[in-house]
Amino acid sequence: MSILTYHIWKITCCTIVISCTGCGDTPVVFPERKDIIEAVYASGKIFSENEYRLSVQSNGTVVQKLVKDGDTVKKGQLLYVISNAAAQDRYHAALKNFQIVTDNLSDRSPLLNDLKLSVQSAKVKCANDSIMYHRYKTLWAQNIGTKNNLDNAYTSYQLSVNQRTIAEQRYYAAVNDLAVSHSNARSQLTSANKDLQEYFVRSDRNGVVYQTFKEAGETVLPNEVVALVGEHGKQVIRLSVDQQDIGKIRTGQQVLVQTDVTGDTIYEAVVSGIYPVMNEQDQTFRIDALFSKDAGPAFIHSSVEANIIVQRKNNALVLPRNALAGTDSVWIQQKGNKAKKNIQTGITTLDYVEIIAGLDERTPVLLTPQNDAP
Repeated sequence: MSILTYHIWKITCCTIVISCTGCGDTPVVFPERKDIIEAVYASGKIFSENEYRLSVQSNGTVVQKLVKDGDTVKKGQLLYVISNAAAQDRYHAALKNFQIVTDNLSDRSPLLNDLKLSVQSAKVKCANDSIMYHRYKTLWAQNIGTKNNLDNAYTSYQLSVNQRTIAEQRYYAAVNDLAVSHSNARSQLTSANKDLQEYFVRSDRNGVVYQTFKEAGETVLPNEVVALVGEHGKQVIRLSVDQQDIGKIRTGQQVLVQTDVTGDTIYEAVVSGIYPVMNEQDQTFRIDALFSKDAGPAFIHSSVEANIIVQRKNNALVLPRNALAGTDSVWIQQKGNKAKKNIQTGITTLDYVEIIAGLDERTPVLLTPQNDAP
């Protein structure tokens, strides 16, 4: 008997068996009052809460390993650096192109400044030609000057308007082209930086590095795990419960846990989660439990056995299970004779069954081998 089983069993002490003098050699027991507990067995492992495995996205060689097993890390902290010469070159090329396009779009841009000067010159010429045209137009209205001078002034003015429009269109077209180039360069830089960051393995949360799997100089492949990280001081017990028992489990129920690492020590926990999807391979359901105190063992991935307390009743009327004749009856001694008595049962453990109705503490019950009729 394991210590965990004993922890449950010891609550129900031994039952005194006496012989029935009027029933031959058949032993007799009497129902008695005691505390009884129904527990569901489960097994599993201890995991760090929110445990996750860090993996690399690209192949290469570990250039730097910046942490060791047991280190506390913060979100964003760099853990590994993978060789990334080609990615560095692509990033720097994209960065240089982005800087050039950014300069071309700024107030320092030679191209845009030349086009601005062209627009300003075209506007000045257009304004001057407009003044000359309206001057000749006014004189012509006063019968001063010639029609030829007026036509030439008008032609020059229209030409200046067209040149101003063309200069403005060229300027805005250049701005739009540079804006598109800037947007494309930004996207290329973002993509190159994202590719480069794949060679820098960082923690995505605060926690503890429980295990590292690669050392400096070793080769890594895409999606290969390099570290196991979890939350500091927080463990979750992941248990498997048989499909026949899952209906008895509720959140908040007490769990008694024994680990392979800590031997006979019993830890208390509480059911925190029930998962409704069955594991078809072993016909079990997953149950999560949390240690009731902070003193839970910090041995991640250690195997555990557990008893989930599903029912508990104090001062219950109980009878040894081997006194049952079937599932709902017993043989009793009645006025010197043997009679079969129907009963109603409740909590059932490996050794005892609760009697809800049909018997009392004064009823002599016959122990019949293998529940045969006496």
